[in-house]
Amino acid sequence: MNRRQILLSTAATALAASASPALARQSSGASMPQPPVAKKIPVVIEQLGRTRTDDYQWMKDDNWQAVLRDPTLIKAEVKEHLTAENAYREAMMASTLPLQETMFQEMRGRIKEDDSSVPAPDGDWTYYVEYRTGDQHPRYMRVERQGTWMVDGRPVTKNFIVAPTPQLLLDANELAEGKAYSEVSAAAHSPDHSLFAYAEDAQGSEVHKIYVKDLATGAVLPDVIESATGDFTFSPDSRWIFWTNRDDNGRPDKIFRRPARGGETTLVYEEADDGMFIGVGRTADDRFIVIGIQNQETSEARYIPADDPTAAPVVLEPRQVAVRYDVDHWDDRWVIRTNADDAIDFKIVQAPTETPGRAHWTDLVPHTPGRFIEGMDLTRHHLARQERADANTRIIIRDRAGAEHAIAVDEPAFALSLSGASEFDTTTTRYSYNSPSTPTQTYDYDMASRERTLRKTQEIPSGHNIEDYVVERLNAPAADGQLVPVTVLRRRTTPIDGSAPLLLYGYGSYGIPMPAGFSTNRLSLVDRGWIYAIAHIRGGSDKGWGWFLSARRMTKKNTFTDFIAAAEHLIAQNYATAGNIVAQGGSAGGMLMGAVNNMRPDLWAGIIGQVPFVDVINTMSDTSLPLTPPEWPEWGNPIEDPDAYDYMMSYSPYDQVKPQAYPAVLATGGLSDPRVTYWEPEKWVAKLRPATTSGKPVLLKINMEAGHGGAAGRFDYLKEVAHDYAFAVWAIEKGWETA
Repeated sequence: MNRRQILLSTAATALAASASPALARQSSGASMPQPPVAKKIPVVIEQLGRTRTDDYQWMKDDNWQAVLRDPTLIKAEVKEHLTAENAYREAMMASTLPLQETMFQEMRGRIKEDDSSVPAPDGDWTYYVEYRTGDQHPRYMRVERQGTWMVDGRPVTKNFIVAPTPQLLLDANELAEGKAYSEVSAAAHSPDHSLFAYAEDAQGSEVHKIYVKDLATGAVLPDVIESATGDFTFSPDSRWIFWTNRDDNGRPDKIFRRPARGGETTLVYEEADDGMFIGVGRTADDRFIVIGIQNQETSEARYIPADDPTAAPVVLEPRQVAVRYDVDHWDDRWVIRTNADDAIDFKIVQAPTETPGRAHWTDLVPHTPGRFIEGMDLTRHHLARQERADANTRIIIRDRAGAEHAIAVDEPAFALSLSGASEFDTTTTRYSYNSPSTPTQTYDYDMASRERTLRKTQEIPSGHNIEDYVVERLNAPAADGQLVPVTVLRRRTTPIDGSAPLLLYGYGSYGIPMPAGFSTNRLSLVDRGWIYAIAHIRGGSDKGWGWFLSARRMTKKNTFTDFIAAAEHLIAQNYATAGNIVAQGGSAGGMLMGAVNNMRPDLWAGIIGQVPFVDVINTMSDTSLPLTPPEWPEWGNPIEDPDAYDYMMSYSPYDQVKPQAYPAVLATGGLSDPRVTYWEPEKWVAKLRPATTSGKPVLLKINMEAGHGGAAGRFDYLKEVAHDYAFAVWAIEKGWETA
């Protein structure tokens, strides 16, 4: 994804931050709703000399590839069971409907409905996204640029007597009209500003169509690109469009090219390794088209010169297991972020344009242990990079002569995010700042003069006083002596005596950090006297890339024990009491939820596992699933490695369910989710419910019209958040006792 796509997509996402009616009892004397009973069809699986029995394998639709593209094809018995599960959950949680509606209205009231992003300048235009009041989806816009800017090192000035009229590029609300699901995952204009392309996912399955629009006529060109991942780029000369194909198993497998306005499609690159992700973009200076190839630990880049866009891609440096690198070009040299030479927390090297291989790499920013270089952005005279340490971030600006200075924040917990420049020939970069109590502020920063300009402060229409809240950073001691950062948000009036309910959020996989950022939605709990905490556990990169490496494969359990240590420390410091905590996590964080649910059920009043990856051993043994081969570096390969099988089995949440007193559990999923398939939460619930001895409910919510990210519309999504938070309150208050 190139920088223009990133700015537009990020802006739309940042701004955006139904089931049937609930069954209700007819009278106060009605009986408790009864849960569906999932039939058992034992399937014995033999693998590496080991045997396991799966009673609920029937829930996996053998035709799942087709279901991703058309959810109506789901087999009848699965649809019947999912429908019954949704109805049971609605009946059990019927008493929360007023709270759900109240929370939804609160959350919506904190969103400025008629909002727009800070315009991103590029050549003669500035691009932005906007929402009108009531809009679920963004409108992509541009307006002619005014003022003075640089083009090829020369100043250009344009001023209008009458302000130019904004031009609508795409109204995603019109695109979504009449569809149960629609999301524009990527959008970008061509470098010559004559074309606008966008990728739509119309099922939630992440199978996209890419449309190209002629901006002179307003017409969408007829040659629609099918079966794409949503990743694409125009060539620097605007004559070609490159994109990533999605195969029948939901994996990116090929890069194609065709004339931007339509014509014959040409295969540019095909990846032979099912375990690799691929994508395509342009370098910052528009000198090259780059194909990126990587899995969790190994990567490779191939490049095509901009002045010969139909040439075959050239390998920059052949892939080597456990060596990662990503590349950009800085006018006269390649700039490469890499972990080569044991640079665990990455370094930045440079190489000549004509000889970019590793033999010619020299350090530009040397490796410093504990300072994880997350990414970089290049403009003609500056290199901006984002670093992470101790679960906080900072931005470093470097000029071509090597002089550096930092943009830093003096707070205990915050999120500083480098958006980068939208054009190459500029001294201005963009970044945003927020904290758990502070709404997002967007700044333009002149890297030469060090002058910063506040361009936007997130507006909370219903009101928000930062002084009403306290943000704290704790360090929870893990069993092996490591200190796990925990970010805490509470109202200043909320007591620290163990009486307040607490929601503890965690993720801890793939090296993805959990930023200590601002969310208006969390206030619906915090303003009710809850404490909201984020555990920056191993498996993420919150304390550097080594923090990630110490909790994957054969050390994965560190993720789970870190989360438990965070909960125990919060209890020891009187922020919570055992049994008065709701734990929440999604996707791989849902696996975390399943693991800690099995390991320490006594700590939790409730568990919210959103699209939870819980059927670990079965999923990592099924090579047809989209993410299985690419994720063996993260979890291990249980098909070939007996040690990996045994270790994975020892924590796999689905396989480790046993009779014990579980807390209340809510599992959620999406029917067309290609990442965590719907049958994982379905099977987990089916196995948990007869196992629990506590009498507390185990509930399932499957969105029959969405995928991994839930509802696409910004208001529909809020309803899902309100539902989950209402469950948290319901779990603390034991609402099922009056269901």
